[in-house]
Amino acid sequence: MTSKPIGVAVLGLGNVGSEVVRILTENAEDFEARIGAPLEIRGIAVRRVDGDRGVPTELLTDDPAELVGRDDVDIVVEVLGGIDIPRKLVLSALEKGKSVITANKALLAEYTGELADAAEKSRADLYFEAAVAGAIPVVRPLMQSLAGDRVNKVAGIVNGTTNFILSAMDETGADYAETLAEAGRLGYAEADPTADVEGYDAASKAAILASIAFHTRVTAGDVYREGISKITSDDLETAKSLDCTIKLLAICERIVTPKGKERISARVYPALVPLNHPLASVNGAFNAVVVEAEAAGRLMFYGQGAGGAPTASAVLGDLVMAARNKFYGGRGPLESKYAKLEVAPMGDILTRYYVSMQVADKPGVLATVAAEFSKRDVSISTVRQHGSGDGARLVVVTHLAADSALSETVASLEQLDVVVHVASVLRLEGTTV
Repeated sequence: MTSKPIGVAVLGLGNVGSEVVRILTENAEDFEARIGAPLEIRGIAVRRVDGDRGVPTELLTDDPAELVGRDDVDIVVEVLGGIDIPRKLVLSALEKGKSVITANKALLAEYTGELADAAEKSRADLYFEAAVAGAIPVVRPLMQSLAGDRVNKVAGIVNGTTNFILSAMDETGADYAETLAEAGRLGYAEADPTADVEGYDAASKAAILASIAFHTRVTAGDVYREGISKITSDDLETAKSLDCTIKLLAICERIVTPKGKERISARVYPALVPLNHPLASVNGAFNAVVVEAEAAGRLMFYGQGAGGAPTASAVLGDLVMAARNKFYGGRGPLESKYAKLEVAPMGDILTRYYVSMQVADKPGVLATVAAEFSKRDVSISTVRQHGSGDGARLVVVTHLAADSALSETVASLEQLDVVVHVASVLRLEGTTV
């Protein structure tokens, strides 16, 4: 006896949506066996119903709101991208009690509270594994596998475009502009790469990870953000001399203020990473996330963080879970926000700095520069000079200090007569001194 089919609406037929539909269609019998009931695609929302889309024409519609509202739709898969239209559609679905699977990190990072409240009120499921790191299972382990543990830190490489660019710069010695152009030719970078290279994409993912890990609502606006567009080939060469590489990192962690208050930090920036750190060997368009928990210790998740098929894999995993809940009458995990921890400003975070500056090549320069660090109780770990004459470059690496003190020091260096200009300022992660 065949159980009543579970109706699925797919919003979007781009790289991810096409793969979701293909895999669902080709493996229909397997999905039915895993769930207990068949999945049936009721419709696919597209911007224009024209051309050969590789799916039955009768499934296509340019009216996503009508599709979401249909009585025979039980689960909505949102892979449109953007914020405003998907927000309305996802809210509408949740308010009608339909389960939603979304890969939309920008939407979740901006409106996670609103969506979670709508899901809780209507007792609907909201799944979003595909919103962070593509095929890599990170969201569900944080929400479920580590639900009995205390997570202290989540850090990783969560944007494949920037990782490809930095890896290529490191391997070839090419500059940023040249490597970005190559990334575009190979399809790793969008025509407008701003969201990736300026860290907005990673910041959205950091907000989602911090919200889950620390049981606190965190939005993209709470995340400190810097991109990679100012990284130079000189920075990467100097990093090698320090036994480091440079990665764009998303870092979410618990901290304790000097007054003993527990806070959380969520930040995205390019950083020097020691070559012996597990994230240093993650190259190309791959992603990796390291989770540190009190009982479980350090866990690392690695794999393809983007692409149609990998992201579709995560979407379909969520779809199976939501469909099982529909079939058996269960529910997925609700949002956990009980901790309500404050997000600490960047200035309160203890970090290390790498500062590269062009300086006048004359006696007393080092002493003058070192004095600016000393004034703010910032201890210097190493100092290196490269070149001489007009091309003299001084590189300073600090010990741990408050980011505010380090930032003030850099600002003061730029006012010194002996400093021609401060070329690069990066943080150093993966060390404790």
